[in-house]
Amino acid sequence: MAKAYAMIADGTEEVECLSVVDILRRNQVETILVSVEQKKEIVSSHGIRIQADAVVEDVDFSDGDAIFLPGGLPGSEHLSACKPLLEALRQAQADGRRIAAICAAPGVVLGRHGFLAGKTATCFPGCESEFHGGTYTTQGVVTDGNITTARGLGFAIDLGLELVRLLVSEDSAKETKKRIQYD
Repeated sequence: MAKAYAMIADGTEEVECLSVVDILRRNQVETILVSVEQKKEIVSSHGIRIQADAVVEDVDFSDGDAIFLPGGLPGSEHLSACKPLLEALRQAQADGRRIAAICAAPGVVLGRHGFLAGKTATCFPGCESEFHGGTYTTQGVVTDGNITTARGLGFAIDLGLELVRLLVSEDSAKETKKRIQYD
């Protein structure tokens, strides 16, 4: 069974996060919500309280197949400032494990810290200014090597399905799309 870590912070965009988490869990991908705050409960960008499974300091990311970064502001800024998360992302990239981000997070986190160098990626328009060494595209969801990015909330389901395709199977992604009436 695949395992993913979904990172959250105060100001995370809740639908981007929970849509992807829901689709992963529907496909038996063990998905752990991890807060980068010093507490498990965060308040999303639209005032919704979300309870994490763990806080970042207590997580060993080495057993994960993917790390997922939802967008939202200031949530993406909080993710970008989290040293343990950045270390986990660097190790995941070195190991060739999957890194995924949506909306502001591809630019504010991945681009800002050099993860997009030599990659083609997408993000919420305006955040591409942080793509240092990366190429911006307006596509909805883009996978380039071990990096998968999505433009914004409207592509959260597509991102979840792409991650299922990559972590589980194409057949599982297609079946999920039918089950959730997304075709």
